[in-house]
Amino acid sequence: MEFQFRLLKKDGEARLGEMLTPHGRVDTPAFMPVGTQGTVKSMTPEELKKAGAQVILSNTYHLFLRPGPELIRRFGGLHRFMNWSGPILTDSGGFQVYSLAAIRKIRDEGVTFRSHLDGSSHFLSPEMAVDVQAALGSDIMMCLDECPPYPAEFKEVERALVRTARWAKRSRKCETNPGQALFGIVQGGIYPGLRKAGVEEIASIGFDGYALGGLSVGEPKAAMMDTVAFSAPLLPGGKPRYLMGVGTPEDILEAVSLGMDIFDCVIPTRSARHGLLFTNDGNVVIKNARFRDDESPLDRFCDCYTCRNFSRAYLRHLFVAREILAIILNTIHNIRFYMRLMERARLAITEGTYNEFRRAFEVSRSETRGGNE
Repeated sequence: MEFQFRLLKKDGEARLGEMLTPHGRVDTPAFMPVGTQGTVKSMTPEELKKAGAQVILSNTYHLFLRPGPELIRRFGGLHRFMNWSGPILTDSGGFQVYSLAAIRKIRDEGVTFRSHLDGSSHFLSPEMAVDVQAALGSDIMMCLDECPPYPAEFKEVERALVRTARWAKRSRKCETNPGQALFGIVQGGIYPGLRKAGVEEIASIGFDGYALGGLSVGEPKAAMMDTVAFSAPLLPGGKPRYLMGVGTPEDILEAVSLGMDIFDCVIPTRSARHGLLFTNDGNVVIKNARFRDDESPLDRFCDCYTCRNFSRAYLRHLFVAREILAIILNTIHNIRFYMRLMERARLAITEGTYNEFRRAFEVSRSETRGGNE
């Protein structure tokens, strides 16, 4: 089956759509739980499905180093290797290369870097990044890109943009598996002129979808959202739009209102491991003593396994006692919270009430913010 995207409805700039992939449909707006090494930490594939996840993200850099793409190919691809039957998006490793500034060297041919595992030297080119993702068998692949740091001077960001565009052209010429989609990444930092040039260059190559990269890397939130507001309308309207690495529930809803479709972030899973839980009444730091005798569920509006079966007092006990079950139950809730948020956003767009939904959500969360934390 060939990858397809259908734009079904708009409410203002907010978009309702669906992506059709060889491993199933993804309703958009969509949030992708992050399964960096072929697993969403502390969740089984069955739990992910129950939570409402339709698509997950895995990481090319980490799987390239361990266990290696050829081993995964021998097992029939990443879907069979990890027993996940739904769609998978693999990022290219560009962000990890960005984060390895001290142990990597970027040149036009590709990136030379040292493994964070054992210090061994490796080389990754745009062509190799596609080949690795083809071996993994993901439904959506990302081009290798250069993500400049923040802050960065105009000339440095411009160089990264130019190199990203050159790599995108090379990536587009690579052979892929039938049905695999390839997304291009737009760089340009927070410079509007560079973002416009980046969109024009990447769109002229022609991809199955388009991503805004180089954001959520330390820039102020206002600058990030200004960049999204400027860039989103420039992206091809008939293709999915992916905002990489974002983010908090409020940031996602704002980005949806600006016309973005797909999101990923480690926030829900990482926060769960540290005892920060998202609820409709604000964030909860479950270790706080005020929850010691609290018989209420974590979130009275949530239908997840955690909220249907356990009290805040029990969740606090598990977390303070450092029980593994604490991380499992916390993650189940946070992932379901994000999935339900996307379900509610899609319903609001369908009904033409997205702005009202977003405002009500933010008011509900802000009115109690600080009390739970």
